[in-house]
Amino acid sequence: MNDARQAGVDSPAQPQTHAVLSVYDLPVEAGSARVAARLGEVVFELTGKPGRPLGVAAGDLTVIVGLGSRLIGPAGKGLPGGLELPSFAREERTAGTWGGDLLVQVCASDPVVVALADTRLAEVLAAEGVSVRWSQAGFRPPGGGPVRNLLGFPDGIENPRTRPELDREVWLDGPGPFTDGTIAVVRRLRIDVTGFLAQSTARQEEAIGRRKSDGAPLSGGEALDRLDLLAKTPRGRYLVPAMAHARRANPNASGSGRMLRRGYSYRNGPEDQGLLFVSFQRALRTFTATQRRLDDGDDLMRFVTATASGAFFVPRAFTPERPLGGGVLGEQG
Repeated sequence: MNDARQAGVDSPAQPQTHAVLSVYDLPVEAGSARVAARLGEVVFELTGKPGRPLGVAAGDLTVIVGLGSRLIGPAGKGLPGGLELPSFAREERTAGTWGGDLLVQVCASDPVVVALADTRLAEVLAAEGVSVRWSQAGFRPPGGGPVRNLLGFPDGIENPRTRPELDREVWLDGPGPFTDGTIAVVRRLRIDVTGFLAQSTARQEEAIGRRKSDGAPLSGGEALDRLDLLAKTPRGRYLVPAMAHARRANPNASGSGRMLRRGYSYRNGPEDQGLLFVSFQRALRTFTATQRRLDDGDDLMRFVTATASGAFFVPRAFTPERPLGGGVLGEQG
């Protein structure tokens, strides 16, 4: 683990089972440096100090903080691709669920710890005049490696796995204050779970590009084997169909880098459930190039609608001596 990098991005290696992801807005008159420093103090109090500030053991609690484009201002030009997401297909855009100034993602294995930490952080931000734009709780099964989503398929297989891959694909090595940071993209994706599951298992597997039983690619091999995009049947048909999600999203097909996906399922009711998509990458194009390819044709995406979205810069780790966002905030009021 690199202590200069925020915990929760690629550590722990297996994402915790519970999360709350919240996006906040700062009032125009608020001093972003002051608010960020105060938020960093509380995060450090919850995760870095001995004792039990929550009243219970914090366990594996992590808190990721990201900064939106308005807070970073002109300095954001130093980020590969910036932080402004373009419009994509199948989006339900509202002013309250798009963009935002602050990303705060709280994760832990204990849902009570998540709830207490999220409540404490929201209380501190409210005292600074910060308002919630949108918030969503998520969950994922326990266990190592890829875990199943609400469609019943293992998810998160095509991730960078080794330390050299993570350093190359996720973490920034500059310029200047952006070193040891990363770019987070978050999207709440409502999925027509009922409609997808109404298809035969064979059709579901064709739409995903993997076997439902174990997540192995339809091109053959084991669950963690990389897709063989060139594998064909004796009659010349691709084993992984042309419009299968695993093919369309594959970085070798999109020409982009590889993103680290650490998403969570969510369920607000039978009509509002799906995926709380969270990815980390060193360039925004890694996400945008992939999403544009999905928009051009993907058998899974016709069941998916984005209802919230944003991109944020996750700065290096902060301490009492090194305030959150130091050197990258657009103003220091």
